[in-house]
Amino acid sequence: MVTARSIAADVLAGAPARAPITTAIALAQANQLNAFMEVDESAADIQPAMGPLAGVPIAIKDIIHHAGHTTTCGSKFYRYAATDSATVIKRLEAAGAVIIGRTGLHEFAFGFSSENPWHGAILNPWNRSTSPGGSSGGSAAAVAAGIVPVALGTDTGGSIRVPAGLCGIYGLKSTHGRVPITGVFPLIESLDTVGGFATTIGDLATTYRVLAGYDNADPWSVPDSVAVPRPISRLGGLRVGIPQPWVDSAPMEADVRRAFDHAVAALEGIGASVTEIHNPFFSMPGMIGPTLAAEVAALHGDWFNDPSKEYGADVAERIAAALETPLNDIVDANRWRSGLTNTFLETFDHVDVLITPTVPARVKQIGHDTMIIDGQKHFYRKVLSWFSALVNHAGLPALAAPLVGPGDPPPSLQIIGPPWSEDRLLEIGQRLEDHNIVGFRAP
Repeated sequence: MVTARSIAADVLAGAPARAPITTAIALAQANQLNAFMEVDESAADIQPAMGPLAGVPIAIKDIIHHAGHTTTCGSKFYRYAATDSATVIKRLEAAGAVIIGRTGLHEFAFGFSSENPWHGAILNPWNRSTSPGGSSGGSAAAVAAGIVPVALGTDTGGSIRVPAGLCGIYGLKSTHGRVPITGVFPLIESLDTVGGFATTIGDLATTYRVLAGYDNADPWSVPDSVAVPRPISRLGGLRVGIPQPWVDSAPMEADVRRAFDHAVAALEGIGASVTEIHNPFFSMPGMIGPTLAAEVAALHGDWFNDPSKEYGADVAERIAAALETPLNDIVDANRWRSGLTNTFLETFDHVDVLITPTVPARVKQIGHDTMIIDGQKHFYRKVLSWFSALVNHAGLPALAAPLVGPGDPPPSLQIIGPPWSEDRLLEIGQRLEDHNIVGFRAP
């Protein structure tokens, strides 16, 4: 398996960067997953900087501005010809990465299926009749299919972790404010984060460390002097919490539950202490909908009321609901969100991390709005966001990691940490990979 680290090591040692770039471009052009909105052939002529990602081909979600390229947000009508790049793109390129294309997504990043009414459904490399998840479905599919070793996505309610879970790869959602969102078209700015997909923890860690850091152009960005990662915990003696009723009340496939239980036993087998943490705030859906309403209405209200601007049916329904949300509900939802955040923070006084499955079920058939679990139909968005959305509303970091074992794709483990604990999560992920508890296998 070709990794970002191996490519960079070769280029830094004197190997030509053109070979991995042209290979990735050819694979992107030949892909049959509808993963790309644009493939940039001219990227083969770029002389990369000599940094930790030297010569590494990377794909980016088509919601992130890149100078000289047009951002569509997967929409019918939005077109922005970028003259300046997002901060995260500048940091990638300064580290030597080469952007070879822009990946498809759920329209305006406002959904979890990546079944786009204007640009077509993105296909899951494990089973092309199923969704890769969303909204960053194209980036996840491109990494899982081996087109690029690393891709960028965004995560507002699970849009990195859900596709990582459905595509059997790693994904990292950072603490809100840790990675700049300057130059990224917003969904919900108070929740939006940027992060990476990869097939190894090492590649994910390298990418995160390139992206993270203060940006004074981003009002949500937190100064580095504040965002100091807490000490990394060893697996021996690691205090792990299982949040309840969040886990047991999930609409969960039996094999996902078995894989999660096996992961718990494996953690205990290598010295971790695992306990259940009970709190009524750890339950879905809480007041997620009204919490989003004000920012959705402010961003899309004028366009939505303009007959020349057309949205797909599912996104239009969500925008309409936001516009109709009473102010009292928004106030109550903000109160709920504060309580949720404080509950998480208090919980991390007693445990180092929390764990859940990343997604409770993995097969979302393209063209169907329901997922069948134990013979019962459930609305897909409720299922796929079950373990991700609360994390965003508390502003926390979380790692999605594919579990070693049966399943196509394999079930995925979510590890949630306190603010600024990305390095801890990545270290835990690396040790789990070393112990063969998590790890990527190709579709």
